Amino acid sequence: MFLKQLNLLNFRNYENLKLDFNKKITILVGKNAQGKTNLIESIYFLATLDSFRASKDSEYVLWDKENAIIKAIVDKNSGSEIELDVVITPGKSKILRVNKLKKNLHEEFLGHLIVVSFSVEDLLLLRGGPKERRRWLDLAICQFYPAYYSRLNVFNKIKQQKQALLKSFNGYFSNISTVQKDMLESWNEQLAVAGSNIIYLRLKFLKEIYPLAKEKTFQISGGMDSLGINYDSTVGIDFACQIDTLPVIEEIKNNYKNKLQEELNNEIARNKVLVGPHRDDIKFYIGDKQADIFASQGQQRTIVLSLKLSEVELVKQVLKEDPLLILDDVLAELDLSRQKILFESMANVNQTVITTTDITMFKDKNFDNADIFYVEKGVIIDGKTS
Repeated sequence: MFLKQLNLLNFRNYENLKLDFNKKITILVGKNAQGKTNLIESIYFLATLDSFRASKDSEYVLWDKENAIIKAIVDKNSGSEIELDVVITPGKSKILRVNKLKKNLHEEFLGHLIVVSFSVEDLLLLRGGPKERRRWLDLAICQFYPAYYSRLNVFNKIKQQKQALLKSFNGYFSNISTVQKDMLESWNEQLAVAGSNIIYLRLKFLKEIYPLAKEKTFQISGGMDSLGINYDSTVGIDFACQIDTLPVIEEIKNNYKNKLQEELNNEIARNKVLVGPHRDDIKFYIGDKQADIFASQGQQRTIVLSLKLSEVELVKQVLKEDPLLILDDVLAELDLSRQKILFESMANVNQTVITTTDITMFKDKNFDNADIFYVEKGVIIDGKTS
């Protein structure tokens, strides 16, 4: 696929932007806080209906404006042209359109633009908390299985309902009425069904990406490092991608229900839902040692780079599309050998968008097939603006 055109209206610090993409590589150059990351965030949002940094819709909208609009034209590998359109109005549901037709379900919109984004923040994936690793995993899965987005939303709504019920117990099991017990059993049953589907798809994705990531880790490290990936679950399904076979959903659900019963008193005492995919984690290993504790910074960066390059390969294998590769200020944070690997990977995708504060780092590279735009205060200089 190829992103041909991007239009922004009142998005972040862009009041009115029209940018045409004509070449395989687009480099956005500018100082910090000028709008480079805002621009690629809009692209990422079209692909995932989420952001790698915003926590609420009002953050997307230019100050004193009612809403923000993101539009794009995408060429698919099949030769068809897709027009995407999102209207973001704080406090209201987002308006989604594909080829000018309104889509009520997120899964009807997702999948038309596929991106793999690699940023400085991603380099901290191993050192960050479980929330960051779950977020990486969930956003990646949404592009392969668009219905996953809705499943996450359903699970979160059920979890919120159970959380409210737990708080009404005031920390004591003896306070629970028969009606409340029935409600608790109902929410637990629904959580087990919804949560087991989420966990299954997470395990399936990790199982699919693991051999690619293992091979790339081996190559990047010069044959020195062997990658392991484990899924540590609060429902009693701990899964090692390199060893275990994929469990069936029914097995996950039964484990889930048993664990909910075991943790009942703890959940009531703490007024929290303690069991489920919202508390699971992904652990990475070099050999038999946990990477976030024992691996060097270089080894950790090798793992993250391997994961990102493996996402690209998995998109091509499973979806039969070339994803758009986004590199957000990440090249300067990599040593020369890893930079070289990343530059070489650009040859294997149809389109790459790069942000940088220093264009001189590209002076030795052959970027005849690249457009270079300068970004200053939400304006594209030497590009096409309107």
